[in-house]
Amino acid sequence: MIKIAIQKNGRLSDLSLALLKNCGINTPNGDRKLKSKADNFPLEILYLRDDDIPEYVEKGVADIGIIGENEVWEKAKDIEVVKQLGFAKCKMALAVSKEEEYENLQWFNNKTIATSYPRILNKFLVENGISSNIEVISGSVEIAPGIGLAQGIFDIVSTGSTLIMNGLKEVETVCKSEAVLVANKNLSEENKTLLQKLLFRIEAVQKANKSKYILLNAPKDKVEAISKLLPSMKSPTILPLLQEGWCSLHSVINEEDFWEVIEQLKNLGAEGILVIPIEKMIT
Repeated sequence: MIKIAIQKNGRLSDLSLALLKNCGINTPNGDRKLKSKADNFPLEILYLRDDDIPEYVEKGVADIGIIGENEVWEKAKDIEVVKQLGFAKCKMALAVSKEEEYENLQWFNNKTIATSYPRILNKFLVENGISSNIEVISGSVEIAPGIGLAQGIFDIVSTGSTLIMNGLKEVETVCKSEAVLVANKNLSEENKTLLQKLLFRIEAVQKANKSKYILLNAPKDKVEAISKLLPSMKSPTILPLLQEGWCSLHSVINEEDFWEVIEQLKNLGAEGILVIPIEKMIT
């Protein structure tokens, strides 16, 4: 059995559990126990503080874990980042009072910056030749400038609403982060196999999320041109229609190319276009 650590509550916890569910893994934990076992996969889930997960994975208490990249960078534990998961995306940024006249990074020289991520911040300051005092605090760092503890802050920014509420403005993006799957570097052969099975399911879910299944009717003389726009996984499926001179094409398109491709298809005479979400996609 492989043990996975996820954040015990919050948005990352919900998204991690949703991923496991989409992978066909049932994770009963109605009362939010500290750990639970999946019903239909040899997986045990440990519910932990996100900043504790890197250490637990390094020590082998958990074999794998889902955390934000920022925690990987900040804790600097000897663990392996196995896969980027594409959710819980955010940026880490520097912010100052909205009243300040900020021009560039040199503004932070000889200033105090409050943060819960001193390692990431220090690396950024050193790389840019900035000499600042780092005030390490836990919890809400946004209050620091307002109470005179610091002139600026360094923290995770999602929508920016928290900064605005505290009279701050973002001035520099330091890095971008998303959820990642991490693993202990000394997994047993059995758990390496289980990890590969889990990765297979995750990749199928990720491919499905990025793609759409498309069905359309088109004139036979336009099939070749339309097929070039719809490469699918190998090539489109083409079926004859009862109406002479027409075919039905079934294919897959990338979510990012959706609207641009649709316009081109219509220009080539495609009709009756149906676009359907894909639950799983295995190549």
